[in-house]
Amino acid sequence: MSVHVRVVGTGLIGTSLGSARLTAWYEVAPASVSGMIRRLAEQGWIAHERYRGVRLTRAGRRAALRTIRRHRIIESYLTTALGYPWDRVHDEAERLEHAASDELIDRMAAAIGDPLTDPHGAPIPTREGTLVEEPVISLAAVAVGERVRIQRVGDRDGEQLRYLAELGITPGRRVEVIARAPFDGPIDLRVGREIRSIGPALAKQIAVIAG
Repeated sequence: MSVHVRVVGTGLIGTSLGSARLTAWYEVAPASVSGMIRRLAEQGWIAHERYRGVRLTRAGRRAALRTIRRHRIIESYLTTALGYPWDRVHDEAERLEHAASDELIDRMAAAIGDPLTDPHGAPIPTREGTLVEEPVISLAAVAVGERVRIQRVGDRDGEQLRYLAELGITPGRRVEVIARAPFDGPIDLRVGREIRSIGPALAKQIAVIAG
């Protein structure tokens, strides 16, 4: 059940969503989302508001943030302490987050310096359940000539992560948009001394901040 709290909670922190949006977001069958929502509602972790969709209850938000913290700390520990590549830690963290105690998670965090973000740039909730997220935009929305810093990327697609690493497009890296082809064509980026091109669909999945 904890993976359901994290999956739904990641999408619902600070907002409300309809089941159709969750279905599209997580690319699963509507029946799977409906069943997940029903089980979480029975546990008192989510509530359905007419015309507004699904939202986390106070207890649900606490549970979601706790599970998100566990997942992201494990990912961080695997990459920092054990040398796992960033494209392999998501699945490992999903398995380990169910078994690890809160004490172990805290010790993992302390051992690697209490990181504020995971290897993919996503913020890690504090032990007290606070989640601080900087305002971001997608790389696809950046105008030609602007320089930005990569803030975070999705962690679920290992092949995509390997591709981004090959391009040097990783959290913390500064890039400049130097050209944009019309009609949803490729976007050219200056990454260090190299010129890289990515499609707009991929650029939409990369969160950036000014800088």
